[in-house]
Amino acid sequence: MSLSSFQAFLKSLSTFPLLGDSMSKEDYIALDLSVNNSDLKSVNVSSSIALEVFIWDFMAKHNAKASYGGYLEQRSIYRRSDYFNQDTPEEERNIHLGLDLWIEASAPIFSPLDAKIHSFRNNTNYGDYGPTIILEHNLENNKFYTLYGHLSLESLVDLKVGKEIKQGQQIATLGTAEVNGDYPPHLHFQIIKDIQEFEGDYPGVSNHHDLEFYKENCPDPGLLLGLF
Repeated sequence: MSLSSFQAFLKSLSTFPLLGDSMSKEDYIALDLSVNNSDLKSVNVSSSIALEVFIWDFMAKHNAKASYGGYLEQRSIYRRSDYFNQDTPEEERNIHLGLDLWIEASAPIFSPLDAKIHSFRNNTNYGDYGPTIILEHNLENNKFYTLYGHLSLESLVDLKVGKEIKQGQQIATLGTAEVNGDYPPHLHFQIIKDIQEFEGDYPGVSNHHDLEFYKENCPDPGLLLGLF
């Protein structure tokens, strides 16, 4: 299926909100964490504490319960970790491939669609996802995957590969900076067309060299959410 056809398919699906149906559109505010945001120049983005203060102050200013954004956003936060830094600027991984939903730790996360557990893992590299779940969806003869990163450790307890998940079923809660790769609490949500050989993990940040591949394989998650 071409990218444009797959994008149209995603937009046609009726989904359940990732953060639950008790929140309305007015509860969300778009958040820019890119290198182009001048407001971040005075923030030590290497510090999860400083970045959390910035994000929560931003949400309070706009009377929001959650913030969202980040697809294809070039960010400086990844420079703090050797896991993302490479030898040359072209190889440096700093372009975000998912959509982040920033909300307090322990917030429940729900499956947007019927699915089954594809895989799960605690990715413990500094700046990585921490606890991660990948769901497999088979809808209208189309198979694709959704990834949920920065979860709580409790979210991985008693999981089994192949377990059936119903649309709207709670699948996880968000983790704290101590377990989620050292970030302010948030959900990294990503769509993946071809999971390749990955299990419990998939690149969520790209370099410029590989970006065209990932733009094709990981389309805008906002197409599936509908809220934005």
